[in-house]
Amino acid sequence: MKKTYISILLIFSTSCFSAANQPEKEKRFNAEKDLLVMQFDCKTDVDDIHSAAAFKTLLSSPDFSAVNYFAVAGTYGIQEGLYVPPNELFQQAFEDKWTDAHANKVKAIEKMKNVTLQYLQKGGNVWIAEAGQSDFSAELIKAIQKDAPEINTAERIHIVQHSNWNEEVTSPESLAYAKANSKYHKIPDGNAVGNGTPGFRTPGYSDWKTKIKDAELLSLWELAVETGLKYNGKDGRYNNEAVAAGGLDFSDLCEVCWILGIEDIKNTEEFFNTFGR
Repeated sequence: MKKTYISILLIFSTSCFSAANQPEKEKRFNAEKDLLVMQFDCKTDVDDIHSAAAFKTLLSSPDFSAVNYFAVAGTYGIQEGLYVPPNELFQQAFEDKWTDAHANKVKAIEKMKNVTLQYLQKGGNVWIAEAGQSDFSAELIKAIQKDAPEINTAERIHIVQHSNWNEEVTSPESLAYAKANSKYHKIPDGNAVGNGTPGFRTPGYSDWKTKIKDAELLSLWELAVETGLKYNGKDGRYNNEAVAAGGLDFSDLCEVCWILGIEDIKNTEEFFNTFGR
C-alpha cells in the first residue's frame, strides 16, 4: 500500500512539473486592439478567390466575428500573367472593408495607411496575411513611417508569409525592406497537410455545398467556385489543378489561421466541419 501511495505521488508530482514547465502557446493576435489585414495578389492563380471566401467564412464564426479586419486586392509583385478580377466577390464578402490596389495602387496605399494608423496609434498591432507578394506591404510601411515616424514598424507590423514562390516573385528590394521593417514570420506552406499549418488545397472537394448552412456564405462560395472555374488557366493564367479537378484551393488562409492561433486545423474538410455550420 505504501509503495502504491509513493508511486501515485511521484506520478502526480511529475505531471504537475510537466504541466508547469510546458511552454504556453504563443499569443499572437489581440482581438481587442489589433487589426488583421489580408492582402491578395489575384495574379495569376485563382486560389485567392477561394481564399477570400474562406476568410469571410472564418470571420463569420461567432468565435471571430469581433476581429477587426480589412482586405486588399491586387497586391501583386513582379510576376507575369493576367489578373483575376475579384471585385464582385470582394464587394459581396467585405462590403466597405476592402480596397482595390489593382485599380489604383497610390489610392490603396493611402487608404491602408489611414486604416492601419487608427490601430497603431491606439497601441494595437497590425497583422498582414500575405496572400501574395510583399511589394505592397513595403510601400505601406514606408507610408506609415513617413507620417508616423514614432511607430516602430519592426515591432508593430507583423507580416506572415507561407509561400516560397510568393517571396521569389516579390521584387528583391521590396522583400528586403519588408523583412527589415516589420516582424516577418515565415510559416509552413498551406498547400500541404501535416507540416504545422492547415492544408487547404484539395482536388475534387465539393462537400462545401452541404456543409455550409448560412445562405449568404453559400452564395459567396457559389460565386467563388464559379469565378475560379471561369478564369482558371484561361488566357495564359496559372492552371490550378485542384480547381480544375472540381476542388478548392484556399491555401493562403493558413496564414490567418496561424495569426489567430488555430493552425491545428488539419485540412479543408475539417475547416468546413468547424466553420460551415
